[in-house]
Amino acid sequence: MPGRAGAAAPARPRRRGASTLMLSGRRGYNPLMEVRVRYAPSPTGNQHIGGVRTALINYLFARSAGGKFILRLEDTDRTRYADEYVKNLFETFDWLGFRWDEGPDVGGPCAPYVQSERFALYKEHAERLVAAGQAYHCFCDEERLAKIRSAQAESDSSELGYDRRCRALEPGEAAERVAAGEKAVIRLKIPLEGSTKFHDALLGEIEWKNEDVSPDPVLLKSDGFPTYHLANVVDDHMMRITHVMRAQEWIPSAPLHVIMYEAFGWKMPELVHLPMVLGQDGSKLSKRHGATSVNEFRRNGYLPDALINYVAHLGCSYEEGREIFALRELEGLFKIEKLNKAPAVFDYQKLEWYNGQYIRAKGDGELLDLAMPFLVEAGSFGAPGRSPSPAQAAIALGAMPLVRERLKFLTDAPAMMRYLFEEPPVAAAEEFVPKKLDRARAAELLAAAGELMKGCDMADLEATEARYRAEAERLGAKFGDLMMPLRVAVTGARVSPPLFESIRLIGLAAAEARVAKALAALAG
Repeated sequence: MPGRAGAAAPARPRRRGASTLMLSGRRGYNPLMEVRVRYAPSPTGNQHIGGVRTALINYLFARSAGGKFILRLEDTDRTRYADEYVKNLFETFDWLGFRWDEGPDVGGPCAPYVQSERFALYKEHAERLVAAGQAYHCFCDEERLAKIRSAQAESDSSELGYDRRCRALEPGEAAERVAAGEKAVIRLKIPLEGSTKFHDALLGEIEWKNEDVSPDPVLLKSDGFPTYHLANVVDDHMMRITHVMRAQEWIPSAPLHVIMYEAFGWKMPELVHLPMVLGQDGSKLSKRHGATSVNEFRRNGYLPDALINYVAHLGCSYEEGREIFALRELEGLFKIEKLNKAPAVFDYQKLEWYNGQYIRAKGDGELLDLAMPFLVEAGSFGAPGRSPSPAQAAIALGAMPLVRERLKFLTDAPAMMRYLFEEPPVAAAEEFVPKKLDRARAAELLAAAGELMKGCDMADLEATEARYRAEAERLGAKFGDLMMPLRVAVTGARVSPPLFESIRLIGLAAAEARVAKALAALAG
């Protein structure tokens, strides 16, 4: 869940060199265990491609293993929380076409699935750690903590973070002060020596020095709000999560979570840290590389199945030599062993290619349904927001075979189809003139093409084309030179969907009127 407020990896408390990552072979999961994975976004912004990628990998793993995919809303960051972001979450996954088995909207055996509805649970577990001697009450106020940070910065101290002052308090004294109403947070006791080891199903064995774990982090704030780490660990345990699949940038959080699991005496879920997604320049994918929110991709005319297929391939392989899959096929093919350790690069051109492939695979009716919102919004049918009349809807459906091969994005449809619903402005005279010809010759060819059109049966396009080829030969012109002025007159552009099919859609009368206006312009 990259980008979560308040959930960033713990800051390194000392400057004694990096912790070592000890990587070895992978371990598989127990096939007798029901796989339970989760997507746990913070509703502090719209859904972005990184979050969707995490959700999709979790979903595919759950489906491939016959397990459960769970949605949990981690909404403890109330300063940035907004209902609109929750709405965006549900709308995004409705559009993408895959959903969870358990969650806030569908319920489940581990409800509630919203952290703000589970505060009593977090308080209970934080106090349980205090009673077990694994955590303690801290009474240091913000003023003292600010002085500590300032002093450490000024002295360039090798020690960073909380100085553990309240760790030395007698438990009885701390309990009396809490009972007297004194404000306190609850901090976890991080081992002062040694290291913490954990296994990652993708990366292998990892060892992290305890001196590099954030010193005694807060678990429960003085206002009763849990920190991300407490809520995350408690919820994963209570919801019986078996695998935590998240981006590799979260590796520094793992030692802290391991220590917490050990403090509770719980078995930790299998960790799977997914390869990062980078921009073409090798830096973390961001807005400066292009669209990153799903809303942007949707507004830009991408198909949901194209986005899913491309995102599923970021850092993962399926079948060699094949790139196009239905979601159901991906569900059956996904394996942790096919994930890459190295970062994946987000290639917008490759995604554009995927989008074109999926557009061309759609039937006429389905493609029109996908394109219709963009046509309506652009005012293709008379005014922005206006729905098509039955006649316009019939023309739009008939246009799908003409534009399908030319569409890269659904947003291309309004401009590409505009001439079908409204008479285009007469183009500049030079647009009618084929290469190596002059304006007079262009007018001659357009007049001949317009006259020939009057006697054509547009129901027989093969015969119509044959007549035009014969006319070009009679006039001593290339077929393309004969067609260009007619194309510009009818469609308003030198490049357009197939011309004869277009004339059939708009009708001979409309086409003849456009030719007449073009001839008048050329004669002027």
